[in-house]
Amino acid sequence: MRVIEEGAVQLALVLNEAGRLVGTLTDGDIRRGILNGLSLNEPVQRLMNPHFRYVEKNHNKSIVLETLRSELLRQIPVIDEQGCVVDLYLLEEFLAPSHLPNPVVIMAGGKGTRLRPYTETCPKPMLLVDGKPLLEILLLQCIDSGFSKFFFSVNYLKQQIIDYFQDGSQWGVIIEYLNEDKPLGTAGSLSLLPYNLQDPILILNGDVLTKLNIRHLLNFHLDHQAMATLCVREHEISVPFGVVQTKGVELDGFDEKPSYKFLVNAGIYILCPEMLDLIPASHFMDMPTLLEEIQAAGHSVAVCPIHEYWLDIGRPDSLHQACKDWIT
Repeated sequence: MRVIEEGAVQLALVLNEAGRLVGTLTDGDIRRGILNGLSLNEPVQRLMNPHFRYVEKNHNKSIVLETLRSELLRQIPVIDEQGCVVDLYLLEEFLAPSHLPNPVVIMAGGKGTRLRPYTETCPKPMLLVDGKPLLEILLLQCIDSGFSKFFFSVNYLKQQIIDYFQDGSQWGVIIEYLNEDKPLGTAGSLSLLPYNLQDPILILNGDVLTKLNIRHLLNFHLDHQAMATLCVREHEISVPFGVVQTKGVELDGFDEKPSYKFLVNAGIYILCPEMLDLIPASHFMDMPTLLEEIQAAGHSVAVCPIHEYWLDIGRPDSLHQACKDWIT
């Protein structure tokens, strides 16, 4: 995971003792392994792809580009006669895209009632973490990932947000506002988006801090050819008592202080713009309902687990935790 993140090419190459390439590992491979029940303590062989694509030395670069495009690859290693890596080609180096055309929607309209008294005169996304409003932290993360077109969904104390961010020119981006006259929910406000969007939409709850690489998320969505992608986080609950197992009225055993793991909604989504037609105008709808509607219409909804840092700032204790954890 550290090699993938620090290498900035979204790929780790696995070599044997002789230095030969025996497998590749992507961020998507790790997330699929987590969904299949594997832990992060597994040996890399259980997660890597041993049937990787490669090209040999003295190749034709036009064929390399065609291979990358036709097989939906973003990287392909170059190996010599002994199977050792001599180079790594990236699709982005052939196409040189630094800017992502995808629009970003940040949900910033909630009242933050669980965070009172902090939110009595301040909208939740404007609460400070490491000296910056939470919403500005999210904006800067997206800018660093290559996004430049933003929509802020606003309602409660919205003028504070609009006055602070204005049109986004201070950050070199475009910010528009989805003004909710009444609360429309995390999906309902999407009905206010313009009709001419063509690229998958990144949607973020305005109260989530995470170290998730957003480009990895977008790649995950594209790789799985889904109409929507939901990010999830593993949440563990420990029962501080001995749990009694029964069979009818008979004792069947004890489970001493067990722990249970669940996947919870992380408040981060990718949505194809065609799915906006499923949202009724000016009606309340939350994202779980929309995702169920998408599935009911016969479309695919992918689930992407987050193994990076993630924190839902919904209560005073989590806000204090964020202020201790987060260093921008």
